Amino acid sequence: MDLLQGAFQYYLQNQAFFWQAFRQHLALSLSALGISIVVSLPLGVWIACRAGLAQVVMNVFNAFRVIPSLAILFLALPYLGLGFLPSLVAPTVLAFPPVVINTYAGLRGVDPAVVEAAFGMGMAPLQVLRQVEIPLAMPVILAGIRLATLSTIGIATIAAYINAGGLGSLLFIGVITANYQKILAGSIAVSFLAITANYLLHFLERRAEIAIRGESK
Repeated sequence: MDLLQGAFQYYLQNQAFFWQAFRQHLALSLSALGISIVVSLPLGVWIACRAGLAQVVMNVFNAFRVIPSLAILFLALPYLGLGFLPSLVAPTVLAFPPVVINTYAGLRGVDPAVVEAAFGMGMAPLQVLRQVEIPLAMPVILAGIRLATLSTIGIATIAAYINAGGLGSLLFIGVITANYQKILAGSIAVSFLAITANYLLHFLERRAEIAIRGESK
């Protein structure tokens, strides 16, 4: 309890620094997630239509999962230097696999009879994709985005190692100075951000599932 009170006291005494770190962490997480979604969603749609290439592409992205985030970070340093840009590489790269794989799985999981019925009604392939397949696959796609979001928020803490700020700076400086109140304050903030994002995206998943069930009645 004393440690928790100390963390709260640290927050009260350092609100400007805390909220600056929070904004930096949020900006890094959202940027990495946005890039991964823009790249991964179209790629997932593309491989869903090409079963022969799908396994190869997913194996490549699955390989990213076993690469330590710090390794990706330090590999980017000689080319991108210090700061925000190199810190964006690791969370972006590691957010690709869940979005690609879930987009592929969601689209492949759509009932073929529903797709055939849509074509039978005279819909064009792009219309079937946009109006039938993607809406039906949306719960699975959102689950992938949720996993990518949680991964991104956690990995963004390493930005402090290369002077990019974020909530990881509280953890990094706290470890160096043995300031456990600072470590706890940073840990609580990262956990709060992750829990909030998880709740909101899980809510959207449930809404998408309810919408599908409602349309199928």
